[in-house]
Amino acid sequence: MPPHPHRPPELAWQVFRGSEAIRRGLLSRHHLRGASWIRLRQDVYADARLDRDHALACRAALLRMPPGAAIAGPSAAYLHGVEHAADFTDDVHVLLPATVRADSQPGVRVHHAPMSSTRSGLLVPVGNAAPARTSPPVGTSQPADTSPPVGTSQPVGTSQPVGTSPPAGMNSPAGMSQAGTRSTFGTNPPADMTPAGTESPVAAPQAADCLPGTPGRTRSPNPAGSRSRPGPPGPADPQNATAASNPFAESSPGAVMILSGPPRRTEPAACAWETAVWADPVKAVGIIDGLLRTGSVNRSALASEAARNACRPGGRRAAWVFGLTDGLAQSPPESHLRVRLVFAGLPRPVAQHPVRVSTGLILHPDLAWPEFRVAVEYDGQWHSDSDRMHLDRRRLNQLVEAGWLVLHVTGRRLRKEFPALVREIRAALVARGWRP
Repeated sequence: MPPHPHRPPELAWQVFRGSEAIRRGLLSRHHLRGASWIRLRQDVYADARLDRDHALACRAALLRMPPGAAIAGPSAAYLHGVEHAADFTDDVHVLLPATVRADSQPGVRVHHAPMSSTRSGLLVPVGNAAPARTSPPVGTSQPADTSPPVGTSQPVGTSQPVGTSPPAGMNSPAGMSQAGTRSTFGTNPPADMTPAGTESPVAAPQAADCLPGTPGRTRSPNPAGSRSRPGPPGPADPQNATAASNPFAESSPGAVMILSGPPRRTEPAACAWETAVWADPVKAVGIIDGLLRTGSVNRSALASEAARNACRPGGRRAAWVFGLTDGLAQSPPESHLRVRLVFAGLPRPVAQHPVRVSTGLILHPDLAWPEFRVAVEYDGQWHSDSDRMHLDRRRLNQLVEAGWLVLHVTGRRLRKEFPALVREIRAALVARGWRP
């Protein structure tokens, strides 16, 4: 009969510092090596029954960060409900004030924000993020062990510098909003980065709207053997309005053994801006589309965020990425396909354009060029279901009857045969009257 798991009530379903648990007599080193716990990072453990998702990785990362740290960018988008924004093994993005010293670690990318009034109030208030109890700083204790953490990957490289242009080979979205207009190729965003003719566009902010502040910056991952100064996070005190509204408010100097409650994170509009600046444009658009689709943010909030950060490094890039987003996309692959087609020089398609067929039913193809009656349908894995296929084929016939030319894209072709897809869609548009 297997031994009964040893889980002190204080640590059940928690993420905690192993050295503190040992110092307080809750566990021994032998217990920490048992099946009841999972090691996430150096000296950071969790109840093995917890789901191994990006939220767990975020909680572990904050326990190794100084006070004032907050989850940001794609990681914050995950916490706001965009599940495809990050996985358990993906790097956790952490935002710190510019005056706080901390280097990136394996699996954690540290970014620094300016210390200005424009950054205050950008944290989502945390209701129950108080430490279980405090003690002398954990830094005085030795880590419980030095075995490799589960699910932690080495950093793939430095974080993308703030304000960089789109990767070489991708096209800027100039003129992509009108059918029959071709995007220009290049690596730099155009002067007018907002596509004209889109619904509620996010206008590129003017220089006159810029607000003073220290530019943000991104630190490269910590080289092997170099020193860093991790410390306990500073959870917001629900009884302290100042701490709840200031993302960089100082917390108690005592060590935090347990990080309870949801992780501190930047609010949706701020994390959309961070994602637009830090992530690859195609992935960033998919994540921000998810924030728009779930209602976490709207285009007005994106416009305000772009204007507020117009003079920060990455401000023009963020406005450009915001102009590519569309909350009507129903899945990340649809978002990625739409943006990649624009980067390939095709006119910008309309997501979920309404088409009335002969029966009076209104259909919504995934992507459409209404002027030319050309549509593209993305077929995901769920399309293999026989009932789903029956409905899709009937829908396809109805679109064809209404005079539409419909092309289908599978996940495999999107990943491995994208140039051929572009040629096919381009040919269909040309056949229907588009002139590149």
